[in-house]
Amino acid sequence: MPDAPAATPATLSAAPSAALPAALPAASLLQLIWLASPALPIGGFSYSEGLEAGVEWAGLATEAQACEWIVDQLHLSLARADLPVVAQAIAAWRDNDASRIRALNAWVLQTRESAEFLLQAEQMGRSFVEWLKLHHDDIASAFDGLPITYPVAFAFAASRTDASVRDGCLAFTFGWAENMTGAAVKCVPLGQSSGQRILGRLAREIPTAVDHAITLTDDDRQAFSPMLAIYSARHEAQYSRLFRS
Repeated sequence: MPDAPAATPATLSAAPSAALPAALPAASLLQLIWLASPALPIGGFSYSEGLEAGVEWAGLATEAQACEWIVDQLHLSLARADLPVVAQAIAAWRDNDASRIRALNAWVLQTRESAEFLLQAEQMGRSFVEWLKLHHDDIASAFDGLPITYPVAFAFAASRTDASVRDGCLAFTFGWAENMTGAAVKCVPLGQSSGQRILGRLAREIPTAVDHAITLTDDDRQAFSPMLAIYSARHEAQYSRLFRS
């Protein structure tokens, strides 16, 4: 078999680029990173979404158990409920479809399965809107007095970038993953290396969850995670706790 031709600087730089999608403008990429940051002052770090109750009653005590819990929650809960809302709300904000925004927001409020989950959706949404007021002059008129939930508020911010719906959902999910990993590190508890391994696993799982979520219609969306809801309800009366959910 003849030897393959030697690679040159020209072929090394040209060959891969043909298969790559167009790069997201730097400003939009940085905005998405910013939106996904746990440092955003909206309180996401203060919620474990039932994980702390899982430590108490489901026996979550190891890195592997915590990782499987969060991965299951990603695919069975987030990817079937809030992620489709984010995807659909990004499109609705870009179309200035106020009735669609109200319907999506109402669906989020109506489908929270515990008082703590409802508190989280409302409080993070309210805090996100306050943060958005620092950066968007049209924020007051955009919401028109609507008590906005977090997924719909996030979608507003993502819709003001050049990012695709998929990229917006990836950012939303990675922010969620960082908060959940932080919760696991604190309440299982785990070391920082364990947290990084969990986050690495989530980073591999997130694209599949997002790709599924953005295909769902209104009839396909669902918020039905009964055992998670039970743990969340139990958490309201948990004797000792670090988190608000």
